[in-house]
Amino acid sequence: MPGLWHGQGMIVAFVPTAAGLERREIAAADALPAGALWIDLFAPTDDERAKVDAAYGLALPTHEEMRAIEPSARYYVENGAIYMTVTVLARADEPVPAADAFTFVLANRALVTVRHNDPRPVRAFAQRIQRQTAGSTGEEALLGLIEAFVDRLADILERIGLDLDATSRAIFVTPGAGARQTEQERDLQQVLRDLGRLDDLCSTARESMLGLQRLASFLASVLDGDGRKHTKEIKARIKSIARDVASLMEHADYDARKVNFLLDATLGQINIEQNRIIKLFSVVSVVLMPPTLLGTIYGMNFANMPELGWAWGYPMALVAMAASAVLPYLYFKRRGWF
Repeated sequence: MPGLWHGQGMIVAFVPTAAGLERREIAAADALPAGALWIDLFAPTDDERAKVDAAYGLALPTHEEMRAIEPSARYYVENGAIYMTVTVLARADEPVPAADAFTFVLANRALVTVRHNDPRPVRAFAQRIQRQTAGSTGEEALLGLIEAFVDRLADILERIGLDLDATSRAIFVTPGAGARQTEQERDLQQVLRDLGRLDDLCSTARESMLGLQRLASFLASVLDGDGRKHTKEIKARIKSIARDVASLMEHADYDARKVNFLLDATLGQINIEQNRIIKLFSVVSVVLMPPTLLGTIYGMNFANMPELGWAWGYPMALVAMAASAVLPYLYFKRRGWF
């Protein structure tokens, strides 16, 4: 949830020291520390964006600009700084997942991030990076943060798979002989709600992975063409990220297909339930039709009806109505229609 790590409208800097990376919250009146490895802006104000812009020669995008979907507005180089914006998944553990734009900027060998949500990988990476020794670069911080997002997406996809397995069992469960399905097993409306949430989670995760895949491709091409010599480790990590994301996207596609299959199966089960109810009413109507006909006939009050003079006419009419109901019931039962 937003605000769990630090408050909105605040800048956090991670500065190399002799003991490692130190986390500093930058107040409005404070200047940005020199040599910061990572500058993180969470729901920044205009003044805070302007402060970072002035310190690093940037033009950080606003929240509205970050939401633009055209690639030219998300991946570009300006004044030597590399801007990359992706849609990331947040609040995946809550009933309603959220997705929002997240901007990475590499400027002067430092990493600058702009976000308006608090995804879990950011907090996890911030805790991990503080245990590192000095000497890291902005590129390494960027790749470490991206890897944290990839790891989180892998965990989410794994959980989606487990939830889909549980939902599949709930849909196709077969009760034992003479047993009745429990209310939970028959609550197909809840199954539909669960499938809707899993589909939303899966599609949002896939959108995040698509953005990360494009980011890795763009970053690799920019680093190869900027004239600087980058280490083999940096290039290898970028390729590894691209491979991992491609593999996760295949898994997400499989989960999406399974969600659609289970959705069709659930709708089929609902149709079967509705047909069973309609069939029940149809059989009852057919069973009651003959006694209704007999009752209608003997309910007529014509003076010349021969049965009116019978001493056993009334009992015989009751027996005829009962027999006309029981015989169709036995026939339907034998044919397995009821």
